Amino acid sequence: MTANAAVPVIHYAVEPDLTADAFIDVLHRSGLAERRPVADRPRVEAMLRNAGLIITARVDGALIGVARSITDFVYCCYLSDLAVDRAYQGQGIGKELMRRTRDAMGEGTMCLLLSAPKAISFYEDAGLKRHEQAFLFTDLPPAS
Repeated sequence: MTANAAVPVIHYAVEPDLTADAFIDVLHRSGLAERRPVADRPRVEAMLRNAGLIITARVDGALIGVARSITDFVYCCYLSDLAVDRAYQGQGIGKELMRRTRDAMGEGTMCLLLSAPKAISFYEDAGLKRHEQAFLFTDLPPAS
């Protein structure tokens, strides 16, 4: 944007019916596609269908950001995907998507996320507290 250009108006909304095409497109434009199964459309469709909360950011109808969470709304909320189009990064859109996700939760709900290595400084700069007791159990060995 040039110095004389108008600041775009960003519209945030809960959007449970976000399409796979729009989601995949913003994942590519954000850089998050390299860490998501964007080539597996049925899997992406299931990711969207099974999300508990999807909050979007749009400018003139165009999707520029999304926060996709898995949640029960009372105990925990896992913010699985936070993506903002590179052209709009650095304007507070990711922080606002996180704020709106948190605000949609019930009182006392734990909100957490896992950071991609490249995004750690973003979350630290946003003031998030790192949680040292997290574990991945995707590769848990089978019972013997």
